Amino acid sequence: MHCPFCRHPGSRVTDSRAADDGAAIRRRRQCPGCSRRFTTMETCSLTVIKRSGAAEPFSRAKIISSVRKACQGRPVTEDMLARLGQQVEDAVRATGAAELTAHDTGLAVLGPLRELDPVAYLRYASVCKAFDSLEDFEAAVTGLSAGAAALIEDLTAQTETRAAAARPPAGHADDRTGSPAADGRK
Repeated sequence: MHCPFCRHPGSRVTDSRAADDGAAIRRRRQCPGCSRRFTTMETCSLTVIKRSGAAEPFSRAKIISSVRKACQGRPVTEDMLARLGQQVEDAVRATGAAELTAHDTGLAVLGPLRELDPVAYLRYASVCKAFDSLEDFEAAVTGLSAGAAALIEDLTAQTETRAAAARPPAGHADDRTGSPAADGRK
């Protein structure tokens, strides 16, 4: 690592720490030539191969920008977009691949976006999956509806389970039901 101040060809690492939730390493270095200190950040490079065959580094900002267009006019905040961008980057890095296609990156966006906003999901999916007919949209809407119905059923079952657990067992004298002990009678 060249010193950014005197261009000395070497440096000594004085401290190393994990940064960005373990996605990067922050190193404090000292130049043996001028004794000045500087910080470097090291990350694993992730390359996206475009449809044209060109390669470019993965950019969370680019993901957020494309999703922002799909969310235009929807109740989605910048914080929500930033969280989505982090989720997508985490998912892509979790694959362990150093290179992935632009299509794979787009598909990685769909899951978190579906949870965030279904209308934005349809907008994004129509471009990512290259919808070219009304049937493509109908299939996507049906999939969203089926997923929503399953979610509602799951939440209803969870609510019923909690309510049943909160009820006292049958035949149990509850102090609030007028039992002799609650009235002070013996």
